[in-house]
Amino acid sequence: MSHTTVDAYPGVAGVVAAASAFVRFRPGLCTLRVVGRSREGRPLHLLTVGLDRPRVRNVLVVAGPHSDERVGAASALRIAERVALDPHLHVGSGAAWHFLLCLDPDGTLRSETGPAVRRTPADHFRHAYRPPADEQPEWAPSIRPADDQLPESQALVRLIDELRPVLQCSLHGNDIGGSWVQLTRDIPGLAEHLGKLSAERDVPVQTGTYDALYWRSSGPGVYLMPEPGRRAQFDSLPEDVSRSTWMRPHLYGGMTALFEVPMWASPGVSDTSPHPDPAAALADLAVLLRHQSGLARTMLADVRQVLPPAGGDARLLRIAEGLVAMGPRVAEEWDALHPSPVRLSRAHVHALDIAARRMGLRAAGTLLQLLAGGTSPPGEQVRGDVEHRVGRWAAELAAEHELTWLPVPTQVDLQSEAVLSAFRHLPLGT
Repeated sequence: MSHTTVDAYPGVAGVVAAASAFVRFRPGLCTLRVVGRSREGRPLHLLTVGLDRPRVRNVLVVAGPHSDERVGAASALRIAERVALDPHLHVGSGAAWHFLLCLDPDGTLRSETGPAVRRTPADHFRHAYRPPADEQPEWAPSIRPADDQLPESQALVRLIDELRPVLQCSLHGNDIGGSWVQLTRDIPGLAEHLGKLSAERDVPVQTGTYDALYWRSSGPGVYLMPEPGRRAQFDSLPEDVSRSTWMRPHLYGGMTALFEVPMWASPGVSDTSPHPDPAAALADLAVLLRHQSGLARTMLADVRQVLPPAGGDARLLRIAEGLVAMGPRVAEEWDALHPSPVRLSRAHVHALDIAARRMGLRAAGTLLQLLAGGTSPPGEQVRGDVEHRVGRWAAELAAEHELTWLPVPTQVDLQSEAVLSAFRHLPLGT
């Protein structure tokens, strides 16, 4: 596998082909095997780099946990290449590296529609496919009954139990924002190095997030999972971090690190200065969220009227309904967020504004996918209205947050180097 720079995310098939070629060139060091299958029967491939020897320290890298976050597969291949070329990262450290090339291939294939290279924000939301939390393999164990787990979740749990990794690295990618890391246990020194890596690539470090608002920070852009019993997230989010696959390595003394890099960088998410009037800002955001949710609800009703008698794609319809219903619940929580349990900075407010606008865009983009199969003349009118709304909301988001596209090679470079930094900074004995 050669070091290439292309301004596009590789597809599921391309990643497996590249991994297969990699193994052929390094048969004594690398292996590729199938460790499970998806709900639709697609294989889950595991690439291993490192020698099978006693007392090995296993590192598990999971790509594609969210189907609309496509950078992880390319990052996994880049890390595999770095490890293979540097004996200090395997023989010297006593480690073997295992790369689950795509945890959700079914959903990721849905997100591969549309432009193959650089997309506009509107293009991204028109084509990105993101299932509800109970169909996301990392989160599903915390939501679904024990006797109704996703096969992808089961495969990942089996893999963790087999490997007992000292470190599990989950490769995510936010659409808009900056670089940041979530940890189930602290890694001293990682924040400083993340800042250096990000600054060298002109990427803001995200010091305020919607996902980790209640998490303690061990340094800029690094968030530590709250202790058991402490609040971890907004009540409107159904998932429970403490019962997700992130915690499984703790059974064996390991830990999990989640790595986020953006597609579009937004400088506001790194502004640590206190917000001058957080109460007013939160009230405005709640108004914005309710307004866009109301428009999305109307669009959903219009789309229902023009769908075929069978009702269209039931999975897409469920996603759209969930997003429309979530908006008002989130707005209520933001109304109650003052006085806030954390000191709200400008970065926090920027992150919440992005989350509010993204919710409506995800709903509208899902509705467009529902209409993609061709409709009657009234359906074409509805499609045009939804298209207009996606374009307008995407333009408003881009203008409000001064978005800058981060080329795919830069995303991959930043994420892969952050993973290697986390491994190098693991405390002794881990």
